[in-house]
Amino acid sequence: MNSSSDGPPARRALLLVNRNAGNGGIDLGRVESVLRAGGLRVETHGFAKKHGMADVIRERAGAADCIVIGGGDGTLGTVAPAVLASGLPLGILPLGTANDLAHTLGIGGDPVAAAGVIVDGAVRRLDLGEANGHLFWNVASIGFSADLAETVPTALKKRWGVLAYAAMALPRLAGIRPFSAELLHDGRVERVRTIQVAVGNGRRHGGGMVVSAAAEPDDGLLHAYSLEVRHGWRLLGLLPALRRGDQGNRRDVRSFACTELEVRTPDPMPVNADGGIATATPVRVRVHPRAVAVYVPR
Repeated sequence: MNSSSDGPPARRALLLVNRNAGNGGIDLGRVESVLRAGGLRVETHGFAKKHGMADVIRERAGAADCIVIGGGDGTLGTVAPAVLASGLPLGILPLGTANDLAHTLGIGGDPVAAAGVIVDGAVRRLDLGEANGHLFWNVASIGFSADLAETVPTALKKRWGVLAYAAMALPRLAGIRPFSAELLHDGRVERVRTIQVAVGNGRRHGGGMVVSAAAEPDDGLLHAYSLEVRHGWRLLGLLPALRRGDQGNRRDVRSFACTELEVRTPDPMPVNADGGIATATPVRVRVHPRAVAVYVPR
């Protein structure tokens, strides 16, 4: 038995890495060294794909004091239910293509520096979004970005990073056609013709787009926008505003905040959540305030 002079027991970190993520093949030696130097006992598991990671969290959470996920936004979305159920704080190693959640939190894209955040950082409780029962961190979207997410090959994302999305998007702009939708929120129904509806729980999505300049991942709100443009080429003119998050000031963009939103379309349409297709319309989106503790820079 350790005496009191031995100090407190080391924190136990369950480190799970999606080796198929954009930068998932890195040597984890330096990351593990930083964690261990910071007083953590590290149990590491690697995965050829993100599926299966949630099962290990459920099996091993009882033997851990924190969970560390190496991967991108899609990986974090896949494990969100298990992390939430565990009640443990989450550390993020940004190994994906866009790493929108990591950038939102000021973690950046360096996994070794991110390990330092897990050791020395503060804890911030973040909201989680839910779309038809599927949890997400960043944004759920219908329309152009959801269609695009299905077409970008994994190999292209690994090679070009976020530029892969631009390369696939540009040839498709001319063919974008608006669709009809009903937006139900705050006791009213808004009928729109739009090319995209995005509902943000966090701040960033799509490799640097900002859902709203006012959005914070712990504000207890959903921030939504609808791009009600007639032609896809109009997106090029909106791009600077979309990167700043002030697109709601444009006359052909509808923007609002709420805590629950339902989106209906005449025919089912895919709903993208954190980079992957999660469900289809009609979709009910709501927010779970301050649901998960996450390590962030002090």
